[in-house]
Amino acid sequence: MALTFPSRVAKRTEQVPLAEVTEAIGGTHRSTLADLLPKGLTHEGVVIEQHIREGRFQRSLSLVAALSGLLAGAEVTYYHYRGSYSQRIMYSPVILSPLLFVAGVWGAFSRRAARTVLPIVSVITLADGVVGFFFHVRGIHRKPGGWRLAVFNIVMGPPILAPLLFGIGGYLGILASLLRREDAPATPALAERLPALSGVRPVWQRLLPRGVTLEGLVLEHRVREGRFQKQLAVAMAVSGFFSGFEALYSHYKNNFQYGVQWTPILLTPILTLVGFGTLLKGAPGRWIARFLLPVVSLLALIDGMVGFFFHMRGMLRRAGGLRYPLYQLMYGPPAFAPLLFSASGFLGLLASLLRRAD
Repeated sequence: MALTFPSRVAKRTEQVPLAEVTEAIGGTHRSTLADLLPKGLTHEGVVIEQHIREGRFQRSLSLVAALSGLLAGAEVTYYHYRGSYSQRIMYSPVILSPLLFVAGVWGAFSRRAARTVLPIVSVITLADGVVGFFFHVRGIHRKPGGWRLAVFNIVMGPPILAPLLFGIGGYLGILASLLRREDAPATPALAERLPALSGVRPVWQRLLPRGVTLEGLVLEHRVREGRFQKQLAVAMAVSGFFSGFEALYSHYKNNFQYGVQWTPILLTPILTLVGFGTLLKGAPGRWIARFLLPVVSLLALIDGMVGFFFHMRGMLRRAGGLRYPLYQLMYGPPAFAPLLFSASGFLGLLASLLRRAD
């Protein structure tokens, strides 16, 4: 006698869309970047992409936040050195930069540090960037002519958007503190998806009123499941705009002596528009995130690395060369500024691998 299954069960199984099943297990989505590479090279990339799409890359993003803070801190250190540290607050990013680096590395090795130390240092770093932006705007206002000579004073005054670039490292640290570890199960338990429901809340969240953290619970849930593509794409757009604007007046100072100096200026508006374009609902936003975002982000990543090479070459070609490395670093072309533009491209690549909240 043959075994038979109830037709009602079979009918219910047939009604489950395949897209929902694949989305539940991480999806069959492959970004355009992955499609451009040979299958053999993407074998390990499949595992990495799955971890990213499921929000299981806390260690990796902690290290990225640490490196971002270190590079931005190096830029701040010699810019403030040129300003002779005329105000005590100019020491704050110099102190916070190594602290963020240590917190990020510590968070990569310790789950507890990633949920306690890293978010606290990251929030302070982000706030310090906002405060620095205020002081840089005030510094431009106090120069002769003030905002009446806006172009001249922005070019020759303190870099107006540099403090906000420093704050990007803090933003990445906050995101990292909300993610899951790489070795976490693919399907987390309810208590792990929403730690606040089980009473396990990060220290920095306990300092805020419950009403303020209501929306934060939803955001944390999306971050821990890798559903924050739009937020990270917007962060990429903002970071790219800041870096591109810095490159504009930095290259303007030497009258765009080399044609390659125009590349970040041309890429910046494209990078910004594509990042904000992912906010579109439905098919247009998904298409931009899947096709345009990884391509433009990869171009920004490569352009920043090429810029780093030219900046280092410019330092070596200055009088004295490597015999006076500290002097060349302080007064030559900003060595690490192009890498911050590359970091924006990296954020875009990361965003292209994430899932959307909708």
